[in-house]
Amino acid sequence: MTDLPLASEFPPATREQWLKLVDGVLKGAPFDKKLVHKTYDDLRIEPLYDRRAGATVLTGREPGAPWQIMARVDHPDAKEANRQALEDLENGANGLVLVCPGAIGAAGFGIDASADGIARILDGVYLDAGAPIGFMLTREAKDAPAHVAAIVKARKLAPSACALRVGFDPIGLMAAGASAPMPWRDIAPLFARMTRTLADEGFGGPFAVADARVIHNAGGSEAQELAYALSVAVAYWRALEAGGVTIDDARRMLFFRLSADADQFMTMAKFRSLRKLWARVEEAAGLAPQPAFIAAETAWRMMTRRDPYVNMLRVTIAAFAAGLGGANAVTVLPFTAALGLPDDFARRVARNTQLILLEESNLAKVADPAAGSGGIEALSDDLCRTAWAQFQEIEKQGGIASALEAGSLQKRVAETRSAREKAVATRKDPLTGTSEFPHIAETPVNVLMPAASPSSQGAREQTEFAALPCIRLAEPYEALRDASDAMLKATGARPKIFLATLGKPADHIARATFAKNFFEAGGIEAVEFAGADLAAAFRQSGASLACLCSSDEVYATEAAPAAQTLAGAGAKHIYLAGRPGQKADDLAKAGVQDYVFAGCDALATLNEAYGLLANRS
Repeated sequence: MTDLPLASEFPPATREQWLKLVDGVLKGAPFDKKLVHKTYDDLRIEPLYDRRAGATVLTGREPGAPWQIMARVDHPDAKEANRQALEDLENGANGLVLVCPGAIGAAGFGIDASADGIARILDGVYLDAGAPIGFMLTREAKDAPAHVAAIVKARKLAPSACALRVGFDPIGLMAAGASAPMPWRDIAPLFARMTRTLADEGFGGPFAVADARVIHNAGGSEAQELAYALSVAVAYWRALEAGGVTIDDARRMLFFRLSADADQFMTMAKFRSLRKLWARVEEAAGLAPQPAFIAAETAWRMMTRRDPYVNMLRVTIAAFAAGLGGANAVTVLPFTAALGLPDDFARRVARNTQLILLEESNLAKVADPAAGSGGIEALSDDLCRTAWAQFQEIEKQGGIASALEAGSLQKRVAETRSAREKAVATRKDPLTGTSEFPHIAETPVNVLMPAASPSSQGAREQTEFAALPCIRLAEPYEALRDASDAMLKATGARPKIFLATLGKPADHIARATFAKNFFEAGGIEAVEFAGADLAAAFRQSGASLACLCSSDEVYATEAAPAAQTLAGAGAKHIYLAGRPGQKADDLAKAGVQDYVFAGCDALATLNEAYGLLANRS
């Protein structure tokens, strides 16, 4: 049978032909400005890539093997935590992550980490059945793995048959401010002894984690996460070697944990890059590279309290990207995690998200599906180069502990965080359901216990250096929505803005929709003009703020008179949806005081609006 490749009768298209067509559409506008995106590491993302010729599959999980579905256990009541753990394991989860109070990623909750508490949590859990037990530890709960080891001994199980993924991470706790700092040189021997004790008892590990979530939670970039992870892993490797462990055995005691967020391609590239970078470190140590164990957790900083159902989409993309990027284990945060302790429904959705990706979509059947993809291969290479340079800078300072003490790492992360916060404020980085398309009358969802504070991770101790914060990007908008809710509860009405729509619907619908989304993102209810008498409609609306909405053509003739009418009717502050034009001075004289448009600082404008409302209440 003759092969009939699709479109074989057409000559192959060239990049030059495509660029010529693009130039015709751009009409002279700069290609880089319009079509090239820059990451927070200043990496270029081109609009089009050629397939990477000669690409090889990156070794990670066994070909065709699924990643492990890990379920968080963080209920403070041991009996209820046990019930949740058994339900997770009976309904598709492969393993458990025991979250201790105040740990990195604890989100304000945690288990009873005492010996009795852990014994009750693991009652009925078959520890030698292959389901890994992971930990998110603190200094206070550092003995939790030893408590599990005691349970293994009491049940007369072979430690080698019990998968404990311990997760000692003293440097991470220091970086997050979750542990009072001691010089790393004083902590390292204790860290090595605790690790060796579990290994000598026969447990296979891994025992220590380089957990880069602390960088992601603080608003850091992908390269910053990778450089931090490498530096922490190297510090632990050196400590274990100094404690009498061979470098070959020591590397097997280490694993990594990364955040996976809704930036699908960057997440895939980040996970692939970590494998390449760690292999380079192993080669530098004179060892043949072996696949690192990489755990993933969907990102805390992308979670929102408002319209939390959108979080289901975010974590689905994140789990998808982590799995395709080669993660060995994935933990999905329940969609209500930012609101409080998730209930059974939220936990089931988190678990089933992965089950669908694995068992219905069969995503794990293809090993390294990103291999050969021009875009992801290019991003992986660029990330590797940038992260390696930052890793070298950290090592030149004496290692990660020295970099934290000097504050250089925190400074770089703070700069990236500031850039992110600006992009969120201007809605360049949109948060669906929060900064874009808000649902101001949404129905609250159920949680077992409300969160103590929006980004609580437990009490932080005094540190000798600046601790990395734990943020969610949506928090500034959520604070405004909370203020709106408080006003509704106190007065029976939300703060309002009157949308003065001018002209025909075709003239004003686009900007009226924009203005409604803009102000309701801050909890200011938009009341749209209906009728023929603008002044009467404004007075009837109960608003003290107004916003003109129409096309530039209509503004040219109707904006100034409308502004004067609104001012005469009692409007205390008048906005116009659109950019200031040539008639800005005339409009200012008529009463227009501010402009709202794509790219303006929405958070600043909304906060100023609340200030106006407070001053005139």
